[in-house]
Amino acid sequence: MNNRFNPKKLDKLNNPERLKDIPPEYIWQKLDMAETGTLVDIGAGTGFFSIPFQSLSGGKIYACDISETMINWMKKNITPDHPEIIPVQMKSVKVPLPDSSTDLVYMITLHHELEYPLENLREAHRLLRKGGKIFIVDWKKIEMQTGPSIDIRCTAEDVSIQLKDAGFRNISIDESLPKFFLIIGEN
Repeated sequence: MNNRFNPKKLDKLNNPERLKDIPPEYIWQKLDMAETGTLVDIGAGTGFFSIPFQSLSGGKIYACDISETMINWMKKNITPDHPEIIPVQMKSVKVPLPDSSTDLVYMITLHHELEYPLENLREAHRLLRKGGKIFIVDWKKIEMQTGPSIDIRCTAEDVSIQLKDAGFRNISIDESLPKFFLIIGEN
């Protein structure tokens, strides 16, 4: 079964309501990071969340996606106004960036789509400098009118175990957002 987001529904990714459901300022506060020079947005889609996180961090963001449609959309619509957001086409579990090259890796509403979640998390671990962090936001595994089918969602606890298995430590789960869980881990 293919759980991937359909690029033809691209406008859904740019809905400003998403910033109310997943407030970047709230996440940034929870991260408690002094400085971030380089960030990697895995599953960036249209780069919708890359823009506020670039603004909050002041750093450079590699906005990674497997979809050529999404990469081309970002190059046309994001990069001209935000040259510090660099679209990067990735493979399913491989990001073409060097080891230990980033301070923060994040995935927003992507985890439930991953075919090989543990391998993706190991790849995120490879990208992070010592002391770097990862955060994952995904749909809670509860019935609601929006979001993907409940049967493809994962629990925060399952993702936490996967993060530990991928080599992350100091893992914390925040379930205060109504529709989503937030998990933060350290390299």
